[in-house]
Amino acid sequence: MEYKSDIEIARAAQKRPIQEIGAKLGIESDDLLPYGHDKAKVSQRLIDSVQDRPDGKLILVTAINPTPAGEGKTTTTVGLGDGLNAIGKKAAICIREASLGPCFGMKGGAAGGGYAQVVPMEDMNLHFTGDFHAITSAHNLLSAMIDNHIYWGNALEIDIRRITWRRVLDMNDRALRQITTSLGGVANGFPREAGFDITVASEVMAILCLARNLEDLQKRLGDIIVAYRRDRSPVYCRDVKADGAMTVLLKDAMQPNLVQTLENNPAFVHGGPFANIAHGCNSVTATTTALKLADYVVTEAGFGADLGAEKFMNIKCRKAGLAPACVVVVATVRAMKMNGGVAKADLGAENVDAVNAGCANLGRHIENVKSFGVPVVVAINHFVTDTDAEVAAVKAYVVTQGAEAILCKHWAEGSKGTIDLATRVAAIADAGEGDFAPIYPDEMGLFEKIETIAKRIYRADDVVVDAKIRDQLKQWEDQGYGDLPVCMAKTQYSFTTDPSQRGAPTGHSVPVREVRLSAGAGFVVAICGEIMTMPGLPRVPSAEQIMLNDAGQIEGLF
Repeated sequence: MEYKSDIEIARAAQKRPIQEIGAKLGIESDDLLPYGHDKAKVSQRLIDSVQDRPDGKLILVTAINPTPAGEGKTTTTVGLGDGLNAIGKKAAICIREASLGPCFGMKGGAAGGGYAQVVPMEDMNLHFTGDFHAITSAHNLLSAMIDNHIYWGNALEIDIRRITWRRVLDMNDRALRQITTSLGGVANGFPREAGFDITVASEVMAILCLARNLEDLQKRLGDIIVAYRRDRSPVYCRDVKADGAMTVLLKDAMQPNLVQTLENNPAFVHGGPFANIAHGCNSVTATTTALKLADYVVTEAGFGADLGAEKFMNIKCRKAGLAPACVVVVATVRAMKMNGGVAKADLGAENVDAVNAGCANLGRHIENVKSFGVPVVVAINHFVTDTDAEVAAVKAYVVTQGAEAILCKHWAEGSKGTIDLATRVAAIADAGEGDFAPIYPDEMGLFEKIETIAKRIYRADDVVVDAKIRDQLKQWEDQGYGDLPVCMAKTQYSFTTDPSQRGAPTGHSVPVREVRLSAGAGFVVAICGEIMTMPGLPRVPSAEQIMLNDAGQIEGLF
């Protein structure tokens, strides 16, 4: 059977004017700042005016470790939001914006798929409303002002060997990971080693997604540590007087974007930190605003539950005072078979034994999510090649884990395919039986926090760190940063730091290569294994297939 591509489905969408979408949440036209006819920013005035309202129920969608077989977390987030609306609930979804890096690389966009998509798909996966460009510009303005300060006399006595602030670009470009700047003579400044991260790894991105308002945004920007002096004392963003101008550049980007699903239901799309190298959640502003406007808010956290959900619970919920009423863990039969040792080329053949073997990965994620004190439901994202016996095997396994698995066909059927899931999730959320709590307290030491995540979530035997990293963590504790949560930068493909280790491995260790203090965002980043904060393009990047057709339409986005 021939199936339409995601972009073909999105192009055929019957979109409604964005004012109609806002009206579903009680947003007046005057509080929408339109970007064309089908997308708009929500005004700060509206955000401020709803703060005294009660919160709706927050539902988190997470997943097993991603595999080349596909899981469909964003697709399920959109499908569940549509399903809740289809059963008469007032629901909104909150997802992240797409980075150009994976769009032109290998992963693709971030708008869902099939008949569970957010539109306009092309705009969302490209420049959208310019938020990422604003973040890139604000970040690099700070970089320019640091080098400019040094050029004009270095009154702050910055040690140019200890500048920690790298530049960013929203593109996968391995050639920029390590560079030398200011070559070419006296007029160009003082040569030094530097480098680029991808924009979604920027601390400015994390700050935008965790800040509550413009005042909080400027304070957090000012708190960024950009360098150290020879005596190891920190130099802050506010010391180089960049925080005000950066806030100006981010003024509009701070306002959440409102768009719609294929079924014309409201969707907030705002912020986009990666979950393997950052905290992987959409903005606090978008989530908290949606909770004031809708009775149910469905949001996602990036990659598998060992990364995105862990950071959602330990960082975002901790900092924003949020508590999920229910967590949905997305899995596919295909991914279970791949975790059970089946090659991608052989996934079409029925293999119940491989499904059973691969379910260990799902089971560990269920157990980990439950450890936060929240109820769990498994969504089996249906593929047409799934057999009844394979689906039954997943459902039977999930029962042994004290949870329930529900087959979902939203990719092919839209909201009709998630009615069962939506009904069950709403019932769980309404029951209010969760007792959410992060898995470590603020007062725990920084290394102990890293160790807690490695042992409780990854099931590692130990954490391998050099003495200098322990000393650095201790120094940050002495400087007053010991109460910060930790953000683990690790491969998304495995519980270990080795992406080839699928399933639910034990007996491994977690090597921490480097730690970075994100004082403005309010967390410490632990870079584990070979994870890169500036990805590279694959051998055959998606960019090779992206083009305009004879009608001037975009082809190749997915």
